[in-house]
Amino acid sequence: MTAYTTAHIKRERKVSSQTVFDAAIPPDTDAVSAPDESAALAGRDLPRPRLRQRELLKLYAWYRVVIALVLLGLFASGISRGTVGTLSPALYLNTAITYAVVNIAWLLLLYPSRFRTTPLRIGSILTCDILAFLLLIQASGGLNSGIGYMLLTTCAVGSLLLDRRMGAFLAAIASIAVIAQQLYGILNGQADTQDIVSAGSLGILLFTSVAALQYLSAHIRLANEKAAQERRQAARLQRLTQQIVAQMRTGVMVLNGSGEAELVNRAAQQLLGKQRLDDGKLDGDLLLNLIELRLQSGSTSGVIKGAGQSELRASVTPLTDDTSESTLVFLEDNRKLTQQAQQLKLASLGRLTGSIAHEVRNPLSAINHAAELLAESPSISGEDQLLTEIISRHSKRVNQIIENVMQLSRRQTPRTQLLDLRLWANNFLSEFQKETGERYTISLQSPEQPVLARFDPDQMTQVATNLCNNAVRHSHSATGHYSAQIVVRFNRSRQCAEMDFVDNGTGVAEELSDKIFEPFFTTEPTGAGLGLYIARELCESTRANLYYCRTREKRSCFRIEFANPEQIF
Repeated sequence: MTAYTTAHIKRERKVSSQTVFDAAIPPDTDAVSAPDESAALAGRDLPRPRLRQRELLKLYAWYRVVIALVLLGLFASGISRGTVGTLSPALYLNTAITYAVVNIAWLLLLYPSRFRTTPLRIGSILTCDILAFLLLIQASGGLNSGIGYMLLTTCAVGSLLLDRRMGAFLAAIASIAVIAQQLYGILNGQADTQDIVSAGSLGILLFTSVAALQYLSAHIRLANEKAAQERRQAARLQRLTQQIVAQMRTGVMVLNGSGEAELVNRAAQQLLGKQRLDDGKLDGDLLLNLIELRLQSGSTSGVIKGAGQSELRASVTPLTDDTSESTLVFLEDNRKLTQQAQQLKLASLGRLTGSIAHEVRNPLSAINHAAELLAESPSISGEDQLLTEIISRHSKRVNQIIENVMQLSRRQTPRTQLLDLRLWANNFLSEFQKETGERYTISLQSPEQPVLARFDPDQMTQVATNLCNNAVRHSHSATGHYSAQIVVRFNRSRQCAEMDFVDNGTGVAEELSDKIFEPFFTTEPTGAGLGLYIARELCESTRANLYYCRTREKRSCFRIEFANPEQIF
């Protein structure tokens, strides 16, 4: 694999660098978007007809300059005396000089444009080549000089640079011109009938070479197109694989033989956090735990520490090939796995308790009503009045438990929306303070830029109301003031939005930080023990995480970590 990132580019990086998938990560974050390496490689490797045509044209332009200088040098040096320029030295010299000048000028003309030109210009220059070779053949006394065979190169290049008909037409023009030239030589007494046979043979050779090259070129073009199609399909499949892995809820990570992260998807980065994963380097404890799992035989799993106070279940599988040994690691939030198992157990229990709560509600209402009537009796004593107050108070507590159980059993599927958490928190706080009056003082701290999160507004209103009531109640118990603070921010290391509910109370003991979310667990004599449990259940229905922690100032805080807004629920 290698994403498995997300938008698409391959960077050349060191082996120790990490690749994080999903290009949707903002560029200013610590997570680096994984380029679409398949597209980049495919773009470099796929056959490009126009690019190959320019390369062939460039090669032919240099060939023309070299061959012109060679022909001119052979004549000027006298090496080929008696072979070239024997019949008309002046014509040969003038033609060779002109041909060399034209070829050099054409090379200089095409070089700035990187040999981009039109088929008409290519046809014109090939015609110029044929004309120059015919004049050189004429000046050298016929085909015995061997210059005529240079027409093979010209016609071959024409069959590759031009279309099928133009290539055949160019070969026909060259063949007819050579034969006509030999007929003219016979009429003037400068050639014999044997030269006609040579001219015909040369024409047949021109047509044969052009036809063979066109046949091979067509088959190569089809093979290249098929290879290009297969590579595009492979690139598409690789992009899909990258996107699928990037959007997975399970963290995926690949470690090389040195224990460095070669591949990390977004979920793994969010689970591990920046402190444990920075530029592909794992911290010592995490690396040691993963190495211990990797050294065991076969596919193994174990629990390691993740970001914050989370526990992760890591499944380790060795990956081997001819060049290196790597390890594939799957990461899942162990708390969520435990909660899923607990939810399965509570699902049937919820239906049972819902029906029981409905049946208990009517008798409880009767008991409470009877206690109120008894309290209104004029003959009741003071001690009996105290007993009726106890009955009424505990009846209300039991009724509140029943209301919470009924609410839990009636919970509906969340309808998530992508919202700016700052604006939502501001609107919620305005409505909350209207309902509670001026006795609650709750402040909101949020950044200037938008903080996007995906959640159900109605369910989050229920969760925030519960947490705000808890915060102001605990602050009042410790300081005598109903005060709290809501903090909204974006966690760049985990790529998610966070919302804190901070109070001024004494906080929760460390050994109770996980138990407070268990159903029916409470530290207050009047509590039902279901408020935080329901709040966490509602958060987890939208893949958010609610837990208790301390702020940097050691203040008591309930924190909601939302899921990445760009991942699909």
